[in-house]
Amino acid sequence: MIYKAEKPRLLTGDTPTGKLHLGHWVGSLENRVKLQDKYECYFLLANIHAFTTRADRPGDIRQSVLDIAVDYLAAGIDPQKSVIFIESEVSAIYNLASIFSMLIPFPRLMRNPTLKDEIRDKNLGENYSFGFMLYAVLQVADILAFCPEVVPVGEDQLPHLEMTREVARRFNQMYCGVDPHTEDADYLKAGGLLPIIQPLVGRVERLIGLNGPNSEGRLLKMSKSLDNAIFLSDGPDVVAKKVMSMYTDPKRIHATDPGTVENNPLWVFHDVFNPDTAWVTHTKELYRAGQIGDVTCKKKLIEVLNDLLEPIRRRRIDYQNDLSQVLQILKKGADKANEVAETTLAAVKKAIRQDFGA
Repeated sequence: MIYKAEKPRLLTGDTPTGKLHLGHWVGSLENRVKLQDKYECYFLLANIHAFTTRADRPGDIRQSVLDIAVDYLAAGIDPQKSVIFIESEVSAIYNLASIFSMLIPFPRLMRNPTLKDEIRDKNLGENYSFGFMLYAVLQVADILAFCPEVVPVGEDQLPHLEMTREVARRFNQMYCGVDPHTEDADYLKAGGLLPIIQPLVGRVERLIGLNGPNSEGRLLKMSKSLDNAIFLSDGPDVVAKKVMSMYTDPKRIHATDPGTVENNPLWVFHDVFNPDTAWVTHTKELYRAGQIGDVTCKKKLIEVLNDLLEPIRRRRIDYQNDLSQVLQILKKGADKANEVAETTLAAVKKAIRQDFGA
């Protein structure tokens, strides 16, 4: 085992392609905030990943890094408890990515369903870079550089985590002599170097967006690029405007028409965010019977979402007005992250017999 710590280690992060939204909150971010006291936490801003689809907009990527750092802090990530850092400031990650890439067959990489989904949802066709495929390998290095036990993620990232687990198993078997029949939880005890990480999925695997179905009839997940998101940074009036325009039941012309609850974003959001479950259950029945209108139900949702976001807005003010404080937090985080990742790289080099330093 590479490190000894008082608490188990946790790592996760985000690609800075825009500000964080409610899908990020229920998919992973609220878990991160809750787990800070239980785990030694590392939160990664994967800025180089963003170049896979935005290489021509480096300024936008830089701004997104700062926006998400502020989102983290506003959401409740405490820099006194957790390490927030930028991927490109930790060079050991790229050395490890080169080494781990040798352990991933190319056909296996191409079978990654998350990559296929992104190509489809972003309409990339054949116009994606080699780096777009490489980022799945880079994500393996992002994780294993810190040897975490737990990785909180959204459901769409599980294929990447499975690849990370496969790489760790193969590395431990090939270079540390671990028996392939060893249980995942026992790899380190059996002499392995890299942990077989465990994913931790948020309470909502895939939050749908505000818009209706696409041309194939699918409700798409919440995403900035699809213009169907409520952001953690949205003010009360913006939240109200977005909720009032959200897709509901297209067959329901009048408030007295029976409504469909299933796959209706209005009710998906109430199920996810409204803590008053008795109200939700009762009002669903009224909705189905045509005894309550969309507007009333949307106004209630506006109230629920603004109650959730208000403490985040209050914390945001301090950081948004002092970006120098944010940059200092990121610099301190990079120093700590480099210390950990360099230790992992040294151990990996030793395991593969390529440690030539004095």
